[in-house]
Amino acid sequence: MLSNLSFSVPQGGFRWLLGPSGAGKSSLLNLLHVESLPARGTLEILDQHITGNSPRATLMRLRQRIGMVHQNYRLMPALSVADNVALPLRLQHRPESEIEDEVYAILKWVGLGERLNVPAANLSGGEQQRTAIARAIVHRPGLILADEPTNALEEPQAHKLLDLFDELSTMGTTVIVATHNEALIRRLPRPSLYLERGHLMREGE
Repeated sequence: MLSNLSFSVPQGGFRWLLGPSGAGKSSLLNLLHVESLPARGTLEILDQHITGNSPRATLMRLRQRIGMVHQNYRLMPALSVADNVALPLRLQHRPESEIEDEVYAILKWVGLGERLNVPAANLSGGEQQRTAIARAIVHRPGLILADEPTNALEEPQAHKLLDLFDELSTMGTTVIVATHNEALIRRLPRPSLYLERGHLMREGE
């Protein structure tokens, strides 16, 4: 259970979210993705103030501006890889021709250009993770949240993903990545948020 948290991340900032298992990292990411709401206090996400009473329509619009990579991927198994990745763009009512180009480009980048029409249920764990990552970034969100995004990736793919997150951050996208992977943190030294038993214990380098 989270309590007495207070921190800010500037637009375009990169933060590692650290702490032992059960510290509250996934709970904090769910709050930032407005899947859960604060019992007390307020959140300000992408210039939008959120409380426990915020209207559902407001939350849905905000969620469309956030990219989220969950630990369990949350793909729709009966849909193809391309259709899973296209979901955020279709929620934005983008033209299908534009969607097709964007989806192909991002899937080619994550190494799934030949898997567009494969049902998500038929993918390996690593392929599912790459599909979830592609879906999270295809609509160029203002905030990207990632919960252990490199767990099922080979080291070269993990480094490639890390470089992309860093590039997106320098271009103005806020990025928060929860991880236990010390090698990644050493490869990209950035400020961190350290949680323990639901409390923010450290903030900074």
